[in-house]
Amino acid sequence: MELKKSIIVGAFLVCSYHANAQRNYDGYNFMGITGGITFFGIHTDDFVSKSGQGLIGGFTARGAFRNNFDLIYGINFHQSQLTIEGKSDLLSDVQEIGYTVQGVQINFFGSYNIITKHISLEFGPILNVNGKMKLDSSQFEDYLIDDQPVISAKEIEDISVLELRVLGGVTLGLEHFRLSAHYQYGLTNILGGLNNKELGKDDFKGNSATIILAAVVYF
Repeated sequence: MELKKSIIVGAFLVCSYHANAQRNYDGYNFMGITGGITFFGIHTDDFVSKSGQGLIGGFTARGAFRNNFDLIYGINFHQSQLTIEGKSDLLSDVQEIGYTVQGVQINFFGSYNIITKHISLEFGPILNVNGKMKLDSSQFEDYLIDDQPVISAKEIEDISVLELRVLGGVTLGLEHFRLSAHYQYGLTNILGGLNNKELGKDDFKGNSATIILAAVVYF
């Protein structure tokens, strides 16, 4: 329910802000659709994980702000994947267990134009709302997480819902079509939700790391 509310609120804010900017500013202000692929992972000492490939897409707007700076705001929906090592019992071989995280991002960040409307450096904060880190297959529910021999694969699904990330990257292309490469790093503990559960451990700590390669079409 929290994820759905965030999607609705985010979409409303983007549309409202864009409409207001069009009325009150005579510089360029573009609305766009973006989509791309992600490479998502979690930096943690609590278990062994491996990044996986996912998808991202949504709505974005870019407007001239001052001098060589633009402002970018929008909402993106993502489906991210990763694997975590586990085993069927303490004596069995380690296997990679797949997980999928669906979520929504609300962003508002700055862009420095190296060449206006063509090449820019982008940076700023992102509010990320996560769903559960769901197992891709129920057959692994009772597997034991490697390095955590009393915790099952099913028990680590409840990651933190709210996460603050910071973004940096570059965008290049034409006035109405651009390609981008961004890196997002989680400033807050994405595994904090596990500390509210009785797992025999209450100091889970991890930070997300995501590379995004995307394209955007502006109207």
